[in-house]
Amino acid sequence: MAETTGVGSTAERAGTPDELEIPTRVLVLGMAHHDGTILASELYPVAEACGQTADQVRSCLRRLVAEGLFVRSGEGRDAVFAATEAGLRALGASLEKARLAYAQDAAGKGWDRTWRLIAFAIPETKRAARDAFRDHLLELGGAAIQNGLYVSPHRWHDDALREARRLGVAEHVTAASTDDLEIGGERDPRALAAKLWPIEEVAARYERFIAIYEGIPEDLEEMRRQRRRLTEAEFLPGALIIGIKFQECFNLDPLLPPELLPRPWPGRRARELLARSRRLGILLREEHNKPQLFAPWDDVLDSIP
Repeated sequence: MAETTGVGSTAERAGTPDELEIPTRVLVLGMAHHDGTILASELYPVAEACGQTADQVRSCLRRLVAEGLFVRSGEGRDAVFAATEAGLRALGASLEKARLAYAQDAAGKGWDRTWRLIAFAIPETKRAARDAFRDHLLELGGAAIQNGLYVSPHRWHDDALREARRLGVAEHVTAASTDDLEIGGERDPRALAAKLWPIEEVAARYERFIAIYEGIPEDLEEMRRQRRRLTEAEFLPGALIIGIKFQECFNLDPLLPPELLPRPWPGRRARELLARSRRLGILLREEHNKPQLFAPWDDVLDSIP
């Protein structure tokens, strides 16, 4: 396969589905429809093509149901898994983050020079809610200034306060904004960003991703010139692997506005590489319908100018 697909020959440097420990959860969630529904009849064939066993898939689906993210109706390969409110939030958060990333890349800017602060003093009696609220702030790309005080350059107040209300801790949360932030004697925005967020680590991860996958678009263009096509057994594992590897970078990325980042920023190049690879891969598929794996991401990519 490596000699015939182009995608395979490049992706092999990062490992094949048989060599990688593929997170089944990424595959399963990647099969969700726009309304949050996962159809077992669609999931199992894709999982098989990606080297995942039926037992792995069933185990993952049971965990997602146990976590309250999905509810199941039906049995076996006729089962339908519908996202709960919590599941829809989890699925939607990743897509909104992707939209923000590509929008900032396209605009080349994204900051109004205002820092948004969230402070909380949630009592020990509500420890679980306190931990969940803190984790949510981190998922939104916030950084801790000190215990109970978090900052973001993004307009995150509505989202943070909505989560505080959901957790029943809104009375313990304070929101504020400032254009004059000083931490440890430092006031320069770029210096503050470098101090608060792991920018160098994020950049290194993106550089590694680029080094592995930068040849894929050229390989796919060559296939296109030769009028060759990708079977699903070739397309799906490659799409899954590159999606997983990108997500490993993206999950760590707080998506700081371009004004706060070094330039050139490798995150932008990595996203462009992913988008181009995905578009070309879909164009070269033998199947004419859109792939269900990571379908909601395709909507995000389609919105890119």
